[in-house]
Amino acid sequence: MKKIIFLLFLIPLNNLLAQTNMNIYYTNGSVLSIPITTIDSINYTLYSNVCPSTVVDIDGNIYNTVLIGSQCWMKENLKTTHYKDGTPIQTELNNSAWLIATTGLYADYNNDTSNSVVYGRLYNWYAVADPAGLCPTGWHEPEDWEWNVLVKYIDHSADTNCVNCSQSVIAGGRLKEIGLNHWASPNTGATNTSSFSGLPGGYRFTNGAYVDLTNYGYWWCVTSVTPNASYGRYLGFVSSSVDTYLDNKVLGLSARCIKD
Repeated sequence: MKKIIFLLFLIPLNNLLAQTNMNIYYTNGSVLSIPITTIDSINYTLYSNVCPSTVVDIDGNIYNTVLIGSQCWMKENLKTTHYKDGTPIQTELNNSAWLIATTGLYADYNNDTSNSVVYGRLYNWYAVADPAGLCPTGWHEPEDWEWNVLVKYIDHSADTNCVNCSQSVIAGGRLKEIGLNHWASPNTGATNTSSFSGLPGGYRFTNGAYVDLTNYGYWWCVTSVTPNASYGRYLGFVSSSVDTYLDNKVLGLSARCIKD
């Protein structure tokens, strides 16, 4: 259900005519400039369902969600085995095939589907970036700048301009699920005050080996940096930091979705 609010702006005519353009500033830093002479009226459309409590993927998996600042995120790692148009995502590749693939793939950690029930599945970057769409309709794979908005909201002093570095020494703890049910001890600094509930799903290495379950959580950004590398984020069991890195697109990492 959406609510539409019309706002009336009373601006002296002489001030309005002195201006030539109206500038709209987006959260990603871009600017849209519109000639005032082309504007007939201004209204805002506000949606009361900015962040629904759950979302369902093409396979029928149900995910809880959380509103963090202005962003609506899944609280759980993605588990889908199909793109949102119903196309199956390729899987069950041996280590050699995984290494050379340049199309979308997913894997269950240690080829054990019970791991995916808890930690979600691991996807290479080509699956995350596939035009068919990995996330449910109305959702998308986060860009690097959207991860930066999340980290900056949680820690206003975070360095979101660095690469291959720790963006914040406290935001990681605020993003991690608390306790030792899924994280290895000591799960340093975990408070989950953001309710993001980050989990340590580990990753599938370039040689196909599975590494770091319960120790680290790694998530893709869809943003491509080079033909072979893209940005990601990770959280660790002995740190309260959130780190950014540039890594090989053939790695299998966890995926989260953000609402359009």
